[in-house]
Amino acid sequence: MLNKSFTLIETITAIFILTTGILAISSLISYLISISSISSQRLIAAYLAQEGIEIVRNLRDTNLLSGRNWDYGLNNGDWQVDYNDNTLSPYTGAFLNLETNGFYGYGFGTQTNFRRKINLQKDENVLKILVEVSWQ
Repeated sequence: MLNKSFTLIETITAIFILTTGILAISSLISYLISISSISSQRLIAAYLAQEGIEIVRNLRDTNLLSGRNWDYGLNNGDWQVDYNDNTLSPYTGAFLNLETNGFYGYGFGTQTNFRRKINLQKDENVLKILVEVSWQ
């Protein structure tokens, strides 16, 4: 009689340990999946911010190559711009779309939860660019 009860206690203890281990592993997997999603969104946001700065640089360089003042069309304020556009548009808070070619823009495509605001502050011969990318 003593051996059967001892075996029952061992079985219950083993089931408890296995259940605890399985729950720990499943919550770790769930945590890693959520972290990878956040990391992916941060990476996309960083690239969108970098692209915003590069677009403004390209506009500046195009002005110089065209014989215009370097700051032509680069006025103070909040702006938005597509990767393939030559002019800044006033910031409307519109979401960027993932286009069929893999680029993010304001044209046709699947709407994402990213917004990009480009803030320009011009002071004599200095242009300060602040790009803010936000998402839900």
